[in-house]
Amino acid sequence: MASNIDVSGTTINTALIYAFGASGFFIELRGGVGLVLAFLMVFMGKWYHRSQVMTLAQWMRLRFGDGKEGHFARICCAGALLVESVCTITYFVVGTGQFLALQFGMPDTMDIPGTQIQVTGRLVAALAIILLSLLYTLVSGFQGVVWTDLAQGAIIFTCVVALSIKALVEVHLPERFDVFIPMLEGPPQAVSVSSQEWLTPLPRWNLPLPSGSSYEGFRMLGLATIIYLIRTTIQGHAGPTGYMAQRYFAVSSDRHAGIMTFLWIVLLGFRWPFIGAVALLGVKLSIDQGAPLLPEQCLPLVIASLPAGLKGLLMAGMLSAAMSTFVGVVNAGASYWVKDVYQAYIAPNATETALMRQSRIASVFITVFGLLFSLMINNINEIWGWITMSIGGGFMMPFLLRWYWFRLNGYGFAAGCVAGILAAIAQKSLLPGVAEYAAFGMVTMFSLVCMIIVTLVTPQTDISVLRRFYKVIRPWGFWGPVTDNIERSVKGRINRENMRGALSWVFAVPWQICMFLALLAVVMRQVVAMVCLTIITGVCSVGLYMVWYRHLDEHVTFAGEDDDSSVTPGAGEDDVDLREFNMGHEDGSESPAYAIPEIKTSLGGATYYSLS
Repeated sequence: MASNIDVSGTTINTALIYAFGASGFFIELRGGVGLVLAFLMVFMGKWYHRSQVMTLAQWMRLRFGDGKEGHFARICCAGALLVESVCTITYFVVGTGQFLALQFGMPDTMDIPGTQIQVTGRLVAALAIILLSLLYTLVSGFQGVVWTDLAQGAIIFTCVVALSIKALVEVHLPERFDVFIPMLEGPPQAVSVSSQEWLTPLPRWNLPLPSGSSYEGFRMLGLATIIYLIRTTIQGHAGPTGYMAQRYFAVSSDRHAGIMTFLWIVLLGFRWPFIGAVALLGVKLSIDQGAPLLPEQCLPLVIASLPAGLKGLLMAGMLSAAMSTFVGVVNAGASYWVKDVYQAYIAPNATETALMRQSRIASVFITVFGLLFSLMINNINEIWGWITMSIGGGFMMPFLLRWYWFRLNGYGFAAGCVAGILAAIAQKSLLPGVAEYAAFGMVTMFSLVCMIIVTLVTPQTDISVLRRFYKVIRPWGFWGPVTDNIERSVKGRINRENMRGALSWVFAVPWQICMFLALLAVVMRQVVAMVCLTIITGVCSVGLYMVWYRHLDEHVTFAGEDDDSSVTPGAGEDDVDLREFNMGHEDGSESPAYAIPEIKTSLGGATYYSLS
């Protein structure tokens, strides 16, 4: 609950709602709405769980085998995810630093005592919260972190309710008012909007933006919304990266993966009435003071204007959420270096002490590079748009086709990731002003072309590795040669399970969007819109129950003996060979497929145990 209202994400989401009203919600289909969770809930989460690995890079061994291509894919994947971790820390530094600098009235620049060096107040504030985050992690330990997260969630929920009530009671917008849009050059420019248009939770095809604004890329909002939906649908079928993926590696069953994501989505929904309330209070604050209020200043200035008790609670909740986000990103980034590079290839026999030392060194480097990169970033929207559309676009096609196309090999996957990262960096350096959706198209297409070319000129992945992968994950897609040895009746059961997953996301996506918009409509006092959106949410809920929830315990499993049918993630000497498929339930009560021994395999120096 607490991490759903972190500082950087809430700041940019609030900025967009303040600038464009409820229509700003649709811009955050690029990432802030978290629409990838809909796909994780109905099928992608269980695919990750079935992999039985600890990191995404270890997953490469399952998909591409233990040969050169598997190692190549693993190293390139780890490198690409380290770059993503650095960019995410930059996003954290820019957002949290700006928030704290405004809260505590820090100057734009500060002199380092005894030197001629000047630093920004944003950087000093970010350094302070980073040091506090590291201390918090070291002192509290795992159990302390869990209890702290529960307390943070209770604080945030209290603040959501209190701020929503405050906005409903105190804010009565005039028929027309001004919002202030930041410009690339010069002071912000006022834009007059009608309250009804601002409050209505529907997308507009065009936004009335002044020429030369920092939000120029959102002018054609209708086109941007369509591209954001396409991008999110592709990402949903590709699966997440970073610490989101690791949550699904850690769940205990397919069912738990779905239920966990359902609860995650419901809790994430409370973010939107909070954001709407802050945006409303920001408009009121700007009108009352008769002074311009920049969109990214809306959240910190509104919090600064709150009564002392509520302000303290909110600051405590949001800063603790920021610390949790920082720690999660840094730990995930360090694990890519330690597990997938250092322990796998540099020091396979390293002691726990040595691994811990490498983890700390990697954490420091990720943080330092993130801090340095933040010096080149002007605002939160700039770095967030680049992460979601350019960096994300660079990963997207390799991460998508790994699930669905048997011909993709480790060399092609690695080439797609490297080409995508390089294209994203080139776009940021050479074409920084291009619209986000145009940047997404360029980076994605370059990555796709490079991936396909390298895949087709290099050998296919060994068929036994592909068969093992298919029988562990059981995805849909283009797997014809891989499934030739599977009986038609068995393939029919797998296809029925996958068809339910494909149909379920058709309900899950509008269910999530309409639920979030209905909660936003509550604080906007849009009764008709709230009722209509609630009805759509209810219809989609019935559809999800019929197609997804009723079948959570059903899945296809393997049992028996056949030299061609290993289910062990990562081929090894301890593979348990299986032959026969059965429909089973995860409690093991109705299927003999669960009466099989533990499967033991060693991945990257760590040993894992699983039951089929």
